[in-house]
Amino acid sequence: MAPTPASFVLCVDNEGYPASLEPRKIYRVLGDPVAEERGLRRVVDESGEDYLCPARLFVPIEVPQEAEHAFATAG
Repeated sequence: MAPTPASFVLCVDNEGYPASLEPRKIYRVLGDPVAEERGLRRVVDESGEDYLCPARLFVPIEVPQEAEHAFATAG
């Protein structure tokens, strides 16, 4: 079975999160059905930490599979 492709979102607004989110920045998303039911997204920052943020601050985008390595966390 092929691995599930990573999901990515573009931050379109950082209202309420100016120190944490950067507009026009792409974030990797971790699946979290409970958070999604509550209107939240679990996004991963450049340090590899994940945070819950309002889904309304993001729009989903497609990133070519060849570019996904650029969003991998060091570890």
